[in-house]
Amino acid sequence: MTEQRERPDHTHAHEHAAPMRAARGGPLADIKVIDFTQALAGPYCTMMLADMGADVIKIEPAKGDGPRLLGPHTELDDEHHFGGYFASINRNKRSVVLDISVEADRVKLLAMIDEADIVVENFRAGVMDRNSMSYETLRARNPKLVYGAIRGFGDPRTGQSPYSDWPAYDVVAQAMGGVISYTGSPGNLVSAGPSIGDLYPATMLVAGILGALHHAQRTGEGQFVDVAMTDALMALSESLIWRYSYTGEIQAPRGTRHPSLCPFEVYKTATGGIAIAAPGEGHWAALCGVIGRDDLVSDDRTRSSRRRVENREMVREVIEEWTTKRTQQEVVDALAGKVPVGPVLDAPALFASEHVRAREMLVAVEHPGSSRPVVTPNTPIRFTATPGGVYRRAPILGEHTAEVLAEFGLVTVDPISKS
Repeated sequence: MTEQRERPDHTHAHEHAAPMRAARGGPLADIKVIDFTQALAGPYCTMMLADMGADVIKIEPAKGDGPRLLGPHTELDDEHHFGGYFASINRNKRSVVLDISVEADRVKLLAMIDEADIVVENFRAGVMDRNSMSYETLRARNPKLVYGAIRGFGDPRTGQSPYSDWPAYDVVAQAMGGVISYTGSPGNLVSAGPSIGDLYPATMLVAGILGALHHAQRTGEGQFVDVAMTDALMALSESLIWRYSYTGEIQAPRGTRHPSLCPFEVYKTATGGIAIAAPGEGHWAALCGVIGRDDLVSDDRTRSSRRRVENREMVREVIEEWTTKRTQQEVVDALAGKVPVGPVLDAPALFASEHVRAREMLVAVEHPGSSRPVVTPNTPIRFTATPGGVYRRAPILGEHTAEVLAEFGLVTVDPISKS
């Protein structure tokens, strides 16, 4: 297990990344998604569907999805159609400019939804309803439709919340879902590094949509699928809940330590952090052998997992007395294959990682206005029979409007009623 390859300069990182796939493919290749999402949570959900092959049509108003305006931009990009934020979560989609508040555009949208399998949106509750595009309206036209929604505090259709009208962002969901209450170090509350308040609800909605799609294809009955950001984060904080229920314990920030397992945290080395997890007796004995402390296998203070948890400070001191005299790589080389171990990797280290390259977890994606590709994480979901992945960069605003409307026979359309 070696992670010390050359760390490529970011401007050449694409040379070491996997290329985009040649065409759309995946287990959802026959599925059409009308995507009204914006910001992060919704677009991440529809990106996952697109990575699995779905034809995702991103609906945007004339001003575009807000993140289009955000950077960063590459040093070569002089057009600024969008920056890294937008590019990362809107790949594999086609952009159509239509405004749900404009009647003529709603006519087109309703006709498109009539032929769609899935609609996804993450507006505040009531926005689609006020624009004559409620789930009930769409279901009456297309009974098989699966309608997915992400909101801060859920949709009244699945459970009324006193906060249903509140706006919410990632940090609010992390706070009100319980995550922040036990993240960080003692006396120092922090939010998680990744925007899990958006990304985890998005992932949960993908699972819900696929379950509802299976039901719709089997029975002809679509349904409304709702994920509240705060609910998803509470589900993610599962140990916070059951520990309190079982023992009354209120978990507090604990750094990288595990409340029930030891050793099981990040330790210092001469060149950075290293994760070591050896809570079981076999792995503990192996670790003791490598660090030259076989005596600790039978020592009363460390002879069982429970005793090691009780004496975790002593365990940490023993381990770091060995690790701090060695580099990350030396620790990995000594423990790999014997004890669960892994170096703490930053972005350049991930780009240089043999595992990342072997698994093709970085993909080079074209970017309009830039002569060099950019790199984003590839899909971690792999299929042997129906492989998906990244085949298209994020779209320029309205890039596919004419193309998509022509496919639906909507180049020109008169107001229609379908009841």
